[in-house]
Amino acid sequence: MSKKPLPPPTPTRRMRGFEATATFVRDPIRAVGESRGFAVTRLLTHWAEVAGDDLAAVTRPVKIGYGRDGLGATLTVLVRGAHAQMVEMQKEKLREKVNAIYGYAAISRVILTQTAPIGFAEGQAEFTPAPKAPPPPDPAVQAQAAETAAVIGDPGLRAALEALGQNILTRRKR
Repeated sequence: MSKKPLPPPTPTRRMRGFEATATFVRDPIRAVGESRGFAVTRLLTHWAEVAGDDLAAVTRPVKIGYGRDGLGATLTVLVRGAHAQMVEMQKEKLREKVNAIYGYAAISRVILTQTAPIGFAEGQAEFTPAPKAPPPPDPAVQAQAAETAAVIGDPGLRAALEALGQNILTRRKR
């Protein structure tokens, strides 16, 4: 009994020539956007057009949250710390622009959240050990600096000149 050859696999591509990249990423972007509350992904992809170039440079939409009462959503916008006051004064204008994208009053309020311009993880302070204390100065260098500044009558000025002399003499040895 001989086996029949399998038919050639059917192509899954639609054979319409080149397709725009947007058609391949549209569904994944929509799924990610909807998981963060963005029903209209244009708010994410065209934020500079929605908010304007000046606001888009210092802000970014983070999420849209829907309250229990259903009286509109809350748009959370990430703002660089220094620009928060400027954006705070333009929140109402920003809310109107976003609602124009949706076509109805979908956003009832805008909340600002601040962070470093590079984000929370990258903007954290480093917890490195304190730098090591310099080694104690050489007694010969101290004596030479004190002898040089001994002619000065003011004690504060004398101490400052001794410290300067120690620094200069120590640097020359290095």
